[in-house]
Amino acid sequence: MEKVLEFFSSMGFMNLDWQQAVMLFVSFFLLYLAIKKQYEPLLLLPIAFGMMLTNLPNANLFHPELWTAFLDASSPAYHSYGAIMKEAGLLDILYIGVKAGVYPCLIFIGVGAMTDFGPLIANPKSFILGAAAQLGIFITFLCANAFGFSPEEAGSIGIIGGADGPTSIFLTSKLAPHLLGPIAIAAYSYMALVPVIQPPIMHALTTEKERKIKMKQLREVSKVEKIVFPVIIAAVVSLVLPDAAPLLGCLMLGNLMKECGVVDRLSKTAQNELMNIVVIFLGLSVGATATGASFLNVKTLLILSMGIVAFGLGTGSGVLLAKLMNLFSKEKINPLIGSAGVSAVPMAARVSQFEGQKADPSNFLLMHAMGPNVAGVIGSAVAAGVLLTMLG
Repeated sequence: MEKVLEFFSSMGFMNLDWQQAVMLFVSFFLLYLAIKKQYEPLLLLPIAFGMMLTNLPNANLFHPELWTAFLDASSPAYHSYGAIMKEAGLLDILYIGVKAGVYPCLIFIGVGAMTDFGPLIANPKSFILGAAAQLGIFITFLCANAFGFSPEEAGSIGIIGGADGPTSIFLTSKLAPHLLGPIAIAAYSYMALVPVIQPPIMHALTTEKERKIKMKQLREVSKVEKIVFPVIIAAVVSLVLPDAAPLLGCLMLGNLMKECGVVDRLSKTAQNELMNIVVIFLGLSVGATATGASFLNVKTLLILSMGIVAFGLGTGSGVLLAKLMNLFSKEKINPLIGSAGVSAVPMAARVSQFEGQKADPSNFLLMHAMGPNVAGVIGSAVAAGVLLTMLG
């Protein structure tokens, strides 16, 4: 009888607190969004499942207390990798890849292998539009700091405006790992909601005449240009901003493997097997950080609110800069492509195309919008490097 009572007392149902119950329902809702609504399902589904696993009482899959003072030898709660391995659960071990910044960089190799920088090379003005869309990151950083968040937390919140999940995870794991769950969920949720969030902003900032602007066809980019581009960008940006090298270097490595034409096997592996494996590990371990104690508080609501503000500011900044460039340019730019400067590839570019065709069915903006879109990927990595240099 004693063993039976011991068995019942160890059951999760007997140890479930209200915070864990709420987080389980949140995870079920995110699973619904991933499966039924298909909101970024490739990452939202493993994140939601990791959230469910970490909030199961007595499962011992993730131990937040082990990471509280990780590698801080001055703290009484100090833990090193070796100490964590002795007490770790499955999700603790997977989380090491997040903490060490490995998973986001590996994903960037896959992203680079799937990205065509041709539209950006053909129209270098796209770099400016991609840079403008990062303005939301730094404005939100200042606002979050004014709201009482520490500079490190404010930087992690601001990066949501780049609409780049891996970059948000990479920076937050370095600056404010205790906010990783809310920030990752906010970043990927807003990425999935690009077709909902961006159009009202685009319409508010442009006239129908501007939305009907047609742009001339882009020039053809040579293979040599496509091969040289990732090498130069990786070298120059890393020399100027070393903290951006991990993300940007991996992005350009993946793109070089795609464009050089001599390592097709590596390129296909980066696009498929490597990408898929890392996404599973990253999603589960990021979801594991979303415990009730870290998620159910006023800070989380503020993060979600400021994240959407950052995203909106990035969208608006790109559109407004395109309008400004038209004042000094003979060849007019359709301001709708400025909204694609956020790095939600290729969804933001598709939204620009869709809104342009609503104004004029014969207007084709997709390739033009891809320039700022891929520039935004580079821009968000550079912005993360700047914040890491300033605050890390």
